[in-house]
Formats: sequence, C-alpha cells, structure tokens
Amino acid sequence: MKNTRGISDIKVCVKSGGDIASGVAWRLHKCGFKVLITEIGEPMAVRRKVSFCEAVYDGRAVVEGVEALLIQKAEDVHPLWDEGKIPVLVDPACEIMHRIRPDVVIDAIVAKRNRGTSIDDAPLVIALGPGFEAERDAHFVVETNRGHFLGRLLTNGSADPNTGVPGPVLGFTTERVLRAPLDGLWLNKLDIGDQVSKGDPVGSVAEMTVEAAVDGVLRGMIRGGIHVQKGLKVGDIDPRGISEYCFTISEKALAIAGGVLDGILRFYGRGMRT
Repeated sequence: MKNTRGISDIKVCVKSGGDIASGVAWRLHKCGFKVLITEIGEPMAVRRKVSFCEAVYDGRAVVEGVEALLIQKAEDVHPLWDEGKIPVLVDPACEIMHRIRPDVVIDAIVAKRNRGTSIDDAPLVIALGPGFEAERDAHFVVETNRGHFLGRLLTNGSADPNTGVPGPVLGFTTERVLRAPLDGLWLNKLDIGDQVSKGDPVGSVAEMTVEAAVDGVLRGMIRGGIHVQKGLKVGDIDPRGISEYCFTISEKALAIAGGVLDGILRFYGRGMRT
C-alpha cells in the first residue's frame, strides 16, 4: 500500500512503556513519527532507567534524551506532539484508540500471549513476540527471541515460543535474574547501576533477603514498595559489569525496534515524505 503522507503525519500507539516497548517508541520518535504510549496503573518494569512507563509514577521520564510526560486525557496528546515529546496515558484497555485513531498500533507488552489486540485496531497492527499470528492477530509479528532471527519481521506465522530461559550473557542465564522468593512487599537495598558480588543482598520480600547469584552490575530492579508474587522477576544483573549499559537502550530492544520500523515502511511505502 503506497502512501505519500509524511512520516510526521503517522500516529503510532505503543501499548506498554517497558524497556522493549520504550526502545521501539524511542526509535520511532527519533525517526519523526508521532508516538503515544498507553500503560497500566502500576507498571513493574525492571529496566526502569530506560522505560518510559516510569512517567506513570514520576510524571516524567527521559530515555537517551527523549522526554515522555504523563497525560490525563486524550486532548493532551496533540500539544505534547507539537512540543516533540511522547505522551504517556494510563489506559489499560487502550480506549484512546477510538479517539485519536492511530495509523499504527504496536502491541509491545511482550506478555507471551495476546491480551486483546485485534488486527482491526488500526490500518497497521504489529505485535511483538510469541502469542500472536501474523495475518490473524496482527498484520506483522516481530521476533523477540535472542538469536539469529531477533528483530526479524514476520509476515506470516508466529514468533518462536517462550523458552522461559533468559538469553545468556557471558554464559549466565537464569543466575542473572532476581526473582521474588514469595508473595509480599518488595523493598530494594541497592539501586540500578550499583556493582554487586555474588551473595550480596539486593533487596527483600516480606523480610526474606534476595541475594545476587553472580558478580556484575545491577542493570534493572522494579520500584520498591510494590507488592509482588512469588517467582516474579524483580531484578536483573549484568555480569559484564558495565554501568553505562544500565542507562542506555539494549541491543535487543533496538533490534526489535528495527523490525517494527521495517513493518511500518513496508506498509506505508518507502516513498513517504520525511
């Protein structure tokens, strides 16, 4: 489908403001698209320093120089777009779609299943990861599994199923992920960017200490004071130990964002005005 509209005319609604979704939103915003993010009332992003969903708590979030602001109603979207900022709206059901009528809807929740996205939600619907089938649930699906096909745009079929095993970093997989040992209130003792050694306490749930299982840097951690369920991912240690990586968008998120951009350009035509 060819279209002579300018990139700045294309409205994109990104469902979720987590780190993968934020990488997508950031790249599309930098390319000139009008980007809106919808979120739930209590986001639990682990990589908070690169997640626009933090605006839900703080009113504002900045990721690599791009600013997102929390809004309260659909009428606030266009003024922020005019200011070159990304609006974030608490709207779990994404009802704002009916008001702004986006040209593109991106399901970036990465929930491993479809939580209600329909191929009829917009002229172009792109879904990230498993739980979606291209041409049925969305027009395109983007592969989110690390490996040779990461970021590839799928025009039919589904992404690889969830393995339940984090991608290896210096040979470490499950060891680098911090999980809640039981239900209760999460309290953090350290902060993102802190260096840790194996055995260091990083936080607690209901007074049960959560310790680092590997040496490295604390790349991500959910906000303190949130009630969590047993097994929930509450933190992430990067064994490479490079603090800068905690505050910049990951290569995985940018690869996935590239797949999304590929889908938008294929659908609306490479001849769009810039």
